[in-house]
Amino acid sequence: MPESALLDSRVRAGPAADALSTVDSSASGAEVWQRLGATGVLRGQYRRNTATGLIADPDRLGATLRAVDARGDNGITLSVLVQSASALPILAAGTGPAFDEVVRGDCEVALAATDAAAAGSDLTGLGTEIETGGDTVRLEGAKRWVTTATRAAYFLVLARHRPGRHFSAFTWVLVPADAAGVRVTPAATTLLAGAGTGHVEFSGVRLPASAVLGRTGRGLALFARHMGTERLAGAQWATALTSRVLAETRKAVMRREIDGRALWDHDSVRQEFAGCLVRVRSLRALYETLGERVVEDHDTTSAAMLKAAVGLTADDVLSRCARWRGADGFADDGLQLVRAEAAVFGIGGGVTELMLAAVADGAETMLEELRA
Repeated sequence: MPESALLDSRVRAGPAADALSTVDSSASGAEVWQRLGATGVLRGQYRRNTATGLIADPDRLGATLRAVDARGDNGITLSVLVQSASALPILAAGTGPAFDEVVRGDCEVALAATDAAAAGSDLTGLGTEIETGGDTVRLEGAKRWVTTATRAAYFLVLARHRPGRHFSAFTWVLVPADAAGVRVTPAATTLLAGAGTGHVEFSGVRLPASAVLGRTGRGLALFARHMGTERLAGAQWATALTSRVLAETRKAVMRREIDGRALWDHDSVRQEFAGCLVRVRSLRALYETLGERVVEDHDTTSAAMLKAAVGLTADDVLSRCARWRGADGFADDGLQLVRAEAAVFGIGGGVTELMLAAVADGAETMLEELRA
């Protein structure tokens, strides 16, 4: 079976694809999320709940992302990915009705980690703080580039509860979006519009002590435990996106002619295209091989390898496809836009260079495995 046919058949199969088959192509991210929740797809993405949150099922999570990606709105796919792979697993570690509301699709949650006071990769430098006293929690600070911020009912906020950069100085707090002192501003960008990205300010926000999610001081540990799942999900989405674009591009270059010959018939194009296909196929093989290590063993080196592979693959493949489309790639919905939006793969959740550094740290073990 040709690669494109294999991928298409996988998109059509499964509960996520079935759930979205009756959702209008112009539906918003909130409507897509609601449908996935109402049909049980969101809850079905996880194997079990533990004291430290949900354990994802790699195959089901990947099937959801393929089905959402097939709709062609990168912003919506990003919002489903972040909530499914990071926010919901962490939210499940808490108590109260929020998790059930979100997993049913009744509302959405926003993971508010990237801080206004520090670079996105410098989590221990964040400036958002909480003060606890008696039965209340006071929250001050600001978060930037938060996915689903403009439509979330809850913010899952990573905050500092004591000074310093120690791993145990940070805690998660669940904040209702309508709480006094919460202010949301849409991000000034036209990219990934379906993600509902925004910036959030917390000014004198007062919450009950029950708003603290999990144990005080376990914020970064809980985040690290589930960050690997988001990196796995990123590899799954990148594979779905690039394979979809490659299939569309192949049809386009078979129609486009240069010197009386289809662009596809030029050896240089065929070889370059084949190289892209090899890289995407390798990325899929990599996440299929490492998925269990990431979700069950919380293997940070494997997660870093997946994230690095995505950063090294997606932009290269999409750049080549966009070039083959020529001027058409600059249309409002052209491949140059897709390429720009896909830059999130090399930035969000950890920049590629940091991921490569983490892979290098684990080089000895990986080399031993390769020689075994």
